[in-house]
Amino acid sequence: MLVKTYAAAVQGIDAITVTVEAAISQGFQYCIVGLPDTAVKESYERVRSALLQSGYKPPRHAAVINMAPADVKKEGAAYDLPIAISILVGNEIIKAPDLAQYMIMGELSLDGTVQPIKGVLPMAIQARAAGFKGMIVPKANVSEAAVVNRLDVYGVDNLQEVADLLQGTSSLQPTVVDTRAEFAKASCHFDYDFCEVRGQENVKRAFEVACAGGHNILLVGPPGSGKSMMAKRLPSIMPPLSLGEALETTKIHSVAGKLRRGSHLMTVRPFRSPHHTISPVAMVGGGSLPMPGEISLAHNGILFLDEFPEFPRSVLEVLRQPLEDRHISVSRARYQVDYPAGFMLVASMNPCPCGYYNHPTKACTCPPGAIRKYMGRISGPLLDRIDIQVEILPVPFDDLTSKPEGEKSADIRARVVAARKIQEQRFANEPGVHCNAQMNSRLMQQYCALGDEAMKILKKAMTRYDMSARAYDRILKVARTIADLDNSADILPCHIAEAINYRNLDRSTWGTFTNPT
Repeated sequence: MLVKTYAAAVQGIDAITVTVEAAISQGFQYCIVGLPDTAVKESYERVRSALLQSGYKPPRHAAVINMAPADVKKEGAAYDLPIAISILVGNEIIKAPDLAQYMIMGELSLDGTVQPIKGVLPMAIQARAAGFKGMIVPKANVSEAAVVNRLDVYGVDNLQEVADLLQGTSSLQPTVVDTRAEFAKASCHFDYDFCEVRGQENVKRAFEVACAGGHNILLVGPPGSGKSMMAKRLPSIMPPLSLGEALETTKIHSVAGKLRRGSHLMTVRPFRSPHHTISPVAMVGGGSLPMPGEISLAHNGILFLDEFPEFPRSVLEVLRQPLEDRHISVSRARYQVDYPAGFMLVASMNPCPCGYYNHPTKACTCPPGAIRKYMGRISGPLLDRIDIQVEILPVPFDDLTSKPEGEKSADIRARVVAARKIQEQRFANEPGVHCNAQMNSRLMQQYCALGDEAMKILKKAMTRYDMSARAYDRILKVARTIADLDNSADILPCHIAEAINYRNLDRSTWGTFTNPT
């Protein structure tokens, strides 16, 4: 007897339909074909035990399990459940007349309980696209899959519940999630708020400009000045995720197994902060079992690199291409996968090895040339992709104790959202361009024209500080964002002047001398 059940395999952040065919015949042999990995090959022992513990007699016939398409590698234990159902139906232990209308995924324990799996959201999207009526998943993943509308999603605890559902003897109802209501309810909740930050108004302003235009930003300051503390509050002023962005972001985290148990959609932009000992593969993704890296987990959000120069040079250099292309292609001998990587880079670092160059009260103890050597750990091409570079100093004690509560994140976010709406209208006919940071030379000539007075200020700054040519484009892009925040159609001299102040590291005199000891 030949029985077909349907499952899915994840490739990148998308899924394809897998047909699990069970050919039942006389004999005792059991084998699985169709490019299974070790976890899939070991499914027989789990399935056999689960059947026994669920009260079913062990199958006494030979079974050949084929997983098509046969040229796609099948990985993980998520195929246990469809294999078990195929064996039950193929041995005529249960009858399932509507079996072909369901996609089934789940890992089985030895006692027949169904364990959670990774990548359920892209599987559910594929199930709807393939025309299945419903999907049966572990109960721990049901909220994640139920985000997909026009698909009946059933969450099950054990093998017996699946058998009863397919036989029509179960009272189990599909799970319903009001995606838009859940999304709207949670999209404005944050653990950190900028009103808790005393002082540092110039840095807050730089963050506002960076979020408004999608600009990458680098903070340079001594230990204890608040770099990491303020960076953690960035998601609270970023524009809210659209429903499409939330779905795409959730897919990535679902494939990586990073979603919290029982969660629906990711409603807040991701904030990833990897340690500086991270490897290049962990940063870009890949591995023997391909998984998204940190740059993809930060898609539509923030990648925060603390202690920027301490990251290995090989790790920093792999960021250059994703920063420009907003996606990463991982090619290996056995596979090639594409992951999105549209993130905003936020980095922080000390100004020198000892940390106290330009400190108002503490003297720098670094020897001559140490600062330049320290800054040299970051390559020019990577630094070129960071639009805003801000020096930050510790807040004086009097300001910490006497200053009132700062501006709330919600107020800053409102200005950021208004500026982004201007950019959405500006680039409505430019595919792939969503914010000022993504402008190319043609768009800059069109939208970043300067008046005589503004050009005079820019020319004077370029000459006085001996700024590099690469700073020119960055200043214009940031000035365009500042003008958008002011709801100004033209870039005014004050906008250019503020943008120039965000290019501290381009000045030829930066780091040439140390503070006197």
